[in-house]
Amino acid sequence: MLFFRYLDRLDNDVVAALIVFGALATALVVGISFHEFSHAYVADSMGDSLPRSRGRVTLNPLAHLDPAGTIFLFLVGFGWGKPVPVNPNVSNNPKAMMAIVAGAGPVSNFLVAVLVGLPLQFGLVPWLSPFNLTDLDNILSVGFGFNDYLGLYLSAIVVISIILGVFNLLPIFPLDGHRVIPAFLTDQAAHSYMKFQSRYGFMILIALIALPFLTGGQFGLLFDVMSPIIDVLARLFAGNGDVFG
Repeated sequence: MLFFRYLDRLDNDVVAALIVFGALATALVVGISFHEFSHAYVADSMGDSLPRSRGRVTLNPLAHLDPAGTIFLFLVGFGWGKPVPVNPNVSNNPKAMMAIVAGAGPVSNFLVAVLVGLPLQFGLVPWLSPFNLTDLDNILSVGFGFNDYLGLYLSAIVVISIILGVFNLLPIFPLDGHRVIPAFLTDQAAHSYMKFQSRYGFMILIALIALPFLTGGQFGLLFDVMSPIIDVLARLFAGNGDVFG
């Protein structure tokens, strides 16, 4: 479990533990709300009135947070919000519209990471990933200062925002990535792809999420695929890619 796994490293510094929890909660609320709002806003901008009619063109978190997606983010590091209803048939090119609308969500998460990462990028506060046990141990051995607390808070938001973006770009139903792929396929191939995804995608996703739990952490295909990408983006957005060291 992603958050609770690190509490034993922070139990002698209650403030640090509260900061990590606050950062995860902030990233969750801001990241998922902005993510789903971006889907709705882009669809609305492309002439689809459905998201607005369902009250989704808003930054109000209550309109977007999904209970299961919220729990999963804290437990395993991946999460999602309530799907935004979209009618791509208002467009002359439904596949392209769906790809653009779907891609808007992860892009919004990366935008949050870029903005929050500016103080880290310019060295105003130190990079301190909450999931880098080596760095946590080094800081805990001498004690946190104010800059360390702030760096931990901002770093955690950057990391979780990147995780949200990368995870949702995976081409597996019901994640956003599976809506992007058909734009690059012929109509027949896209139909077959979506049929496969609707039938097996969710089961594949659950199996991939459950794999490290079922194998005692020996096999974590999602982590193996995502972690190098997360490191690269963290380095790009915040000047440091040492997320899970």
